[in-house]
Amino acid sequence: QVQLVESGGGLVQAGGSLRLTCAASGRTFSSYAMGWFRQAPGKEREFVAGITWTGGSTYYADSVKGRFTISRDNAKNTVYLQMNSLKPEDTAVYYCARTKRVYYSHSTPQSYDNWGQGTQVTISS
Repeated sequence: QVQLVESGGGLVQAGGSLRLTCAASGRTFSSYAMGWFRQAPGKEREFVAGITWTGGSTYYADSVKGRFTISRDNAKNTVYLQMNSLKPEDTAVYYCARTKRVYYSHSTPQSYDNWGQGTQVTISS
């Protein structure tokens, strides 16, 4: 099955930017929608952004809309999350994930069946 590896996390000051990368190995990557989730200590994993398999449609949580941009390059088996105007409340471990073939909602973890190991994002004030 597909293997997902996130990278690009780090420590930045509020107002700064980071670009996360999710590299995938697997022959069926381009046929699935992808998403980014995040989880802060003691908090439930929450949806951040999603993108259809062609990249034609994107979805964002209200908390990041206008600041984050999700994109993908199927030729490179890669998904990106550009994060601008970062806030301390964005601090979390960020995960990329692949959807199931059939699902009801792009914004619920139950719709995804493959997950990366996560990358830490820390925003200082």
